Amino acid sequence: MCGITGKIKFDNSIVSEEEILRMNEKIKHRGPDDGGVLCDKNIGLGSRRLSILDLSPAGHMPMVSEDGQAVIAYNGEIYDFKKDKEELEKDGFKFKSKSDTEVVLYLYKKFGIDCLSKLNGMFGFVIYDKEKRIIFGTRDRFGEKPLKYYWDGETFIFASELKAILENREVKKEIDKQAVYDYLTYQYVPEPRTGFKNIFKLPPAHYFVLDLSNRTLKIERYWNLDYSAKLYLNESEWGEKIIESAEEAVRARMVSDVPLGAFLSGGVDSSLVVAMMAKNSEKPIKTFSIGFDEAKFDEREYARSVARLFKTDHHEFIVKSDMIADLPGLVESYEEPYGDPSMLPTYYLAKFTKQFVTVALNGDAGDENFAGYGRYKVYQKSLIFNKIPRWLRRFGRAVLKFIKKRVYSNSFIMNVIKFIDSLDADEIEKYIRYIGYFTDKEKREMLEPDFLNNLSNSSLFLKSVSDKAKKYNWLDRILYTDFNSYLPDDLMTKVDIATMKVSLESRAPLLDRNFVELMAKIPPELKLKSGESKYILKKALRGILPDEILYRKKMGFGVPAGEWFRGELKNYYRKTVIEDSSFVSQIIKKEYLEKLFAENIAVGGEGRKLWLLLCLELWYRAYFKS
Repeated sequence: MCGITGKIKFDNSIVSEEEILRMNEKIKHRGPDDGGVLCDKNIGLGSRRLSILDLSPAGHMPMVSEDGQAVIAYNGEIYDFKKDKEELEKDGFKFKSKSDTEVVLYLYKKFGIDCLSKLNGMFGFVIYDKEKRIIFGTRDRFGEKPLKYYWDGETFIFASELKAILENREVKKEIDKQAVYDYLTYQYVPEPRTGFKNIFKLPPAHYFVLDLSNRTLKIERYWNLDYSAKLYLNESEWGEKIIESAEEAVRARMVSDVPLGAFLSGGVDSSLVVAMMAKNSEKPIKTFSIGFDEAKFDEREYARSVARLFKTDHHEFIVKSDMIADLPGLVESYEEPYGDPSMLPTYYLAKFTKQFVTVALNGDAGDENFAGYGRYKVYQKSLIFNKIPRWLRRFGRAVLKFIKKRVYSNSFIMNVIKFIDSLDADEIEKYIRYIGYFTDKEKREMLEPDFLNNLSNSSLFLKSVSDKAKKYNWLDRILYTDFNSYLPDDLMTKVDIATMKVSLESRAPLLDRNFVELMAKIPPELKLKSGESKYILKKALRGILPDEILYRKKMGFGVPAGEWFRGELKNYYRKTVIEDSSFVSQIIKKEYLEKLFAENIAVGGEGRKLWLLLCLELWYRAYFKS
C-alpha cells in the first residue's frame, strides 16, 4: 500500500523534484518504507511505499516501463496479479520485480485504458504515457483507495490525500459552502466535492485522461454494479455459492510478505472473514477487537466467543472518553468535513492492531451486499404504514411530539417521529430522512441567510445516484445507492484514513469484485425475508457460526457520544462550538445551537448531531483558522 503525488504545469515552467518531495512528505505515513520522485520537465510524479509484496528495492516507485515510455505512481493491491503476470510473460513482457505494480503497468501497455476490466482489487494510480501524451488516472470500483486532484486550467495536481495538494502555492484554500451544506445532511462530503473549492475526488469506478496536447480533462465511468441478472437458485444452492465465493475472496487477501491479521467485532461479517481465514491458515489467526466501558456499545464478549471458536490469537483494546483529546488531530487527518463518530474507535483499533501486524482483513460491505442495515427494514415497514390514513398518522405524530416535550428525549421518540414524517415523502427523500442528520428544511431554518446563498438541496446528490437504478426492485435500488454513496464516501474514507495514518493496510474480502457481482444476482427477497436482514447469508453460515452470533441484535460501530456529551465533553463542546468566535456559530443561528445542545444532552439523547458540528468546527480550525 502506498501514497502517490503528482503535478503537471502548462505554463512552460518546470516541475522540480523539491515540489514533489514536499508533497511526498505530507503523506509519508501512507508509505514509510520508501519514497521516490520522477520529473520530466513540466511533469512530476511521486510515491511513498508501504511494502507488502516484494519487499526488495525492485518494487521502487514511480516505476518506469522497460521501453521508458510509461511511468506509474501506484497505490493499492491487485489480488490475482500473478495470473495476469503469467499471461503477460507469454506475450514477451519481461519483469524485474515480484510486485503487482509492474503487472498493472504492463497491463496498461498491452490493453490501454481497457486494462481496468482486468483488475480485481483496491487501487488509485496514475500513469504518464509519454507516447500518447496523456496522464491517465483511475480509482477502484468501490472507492477503497482515494485519488484527489486540483485543476485550474494551468496546473493539474493529484495525490492520495488533500494535504499534499494543499502544499502547492497554486492552490488557494477556500471553503466550498455546498460541500459543508451537504455534510450537515450526510456526515460526509459526497463526491466529487471535498470541502475545498477546485479540489475534487475522483469517484469510484471512474478514470480520468488529461490530454497534454490540448489541456482537456475527461472523466468517465468504467464499471457499474448490475442488479438485473438474477439467479433463481434454491436457498441451499445460494448458501454454497456464498461460502465458496467468500472463501475465495478471503484466501486471495491472505497473500502477504508481512504479518497479517483481522479486525473482529463479533458481528456476522467480520466473523465470516475470520472463519474463512482460520480454515485457510495453518497458524492461529491474529484477531483484534475494540470495546467500551459503556455496555450498550461493547461487543467484546461476542468477539471473544468467535475467537475461542476458531482458536485465534486474540487481542483487545478499550476506548475511553479521555481519548477525545486526539479528536482534533484525527479530524485534521480526514482533511474533508467528516463526522462519522466511528472514526475514533476505528483509528484506535488500527493503531492497536499495527503493533502486531501490517495487514488486517475486515468485514466491510456485508451490510451493503446482504441488506444488513436496520434502515432497510424500516423502509420495508414504511411501505406497509403508508396504507394508514394520513389524518391518523398526523394525530400520532402530534401525540409523540407532546410526549417528547415532557420527557425531553430525542432518541427513540424522535426516530418514530422521523419515520412518520417520512411516510409522505417520495422514495429517496424518505431514505434520506432515515440516514441523514439535518434535512434541507432544517438547514434552511438554522443556517444564517448569508451562508445559504446559491446552495442546492443536498437531496439532489442521492437522487442522482438513485436515478441510475430506477429499473430495479426497491431494495436493489437502495443497495445500489449505498454502494455508490455511503460505502465509498463514508465507510471507505473512514477505514483508509484511520489505517493509513498508522501505516496499516486494511483489506475487505467482501468487496472482492467477483463476490460483489455474484451477490448482486441474489433475489432481494432472499436478503430481507420476513423481517430478517441478511437472511440468506445467515442461513449459509448455519453450522459455521453459532446462532448467538448470527441472530444477535446488530450494534453497529459507534461511540457513546450522548454519554460523553452529558459528561466529560459537555464544557468542551460549549467552549469549542457554541462560543461566539467559532465557525459553527457564525453560520448557524445561536438560538438553534443552544436548543440543539439542550436536547442532545438530555437523558436519552444520542449526541450525534453535536458530534457532527464538533467535527465541522475542528475541521475549520485545522485548515482555515490562522
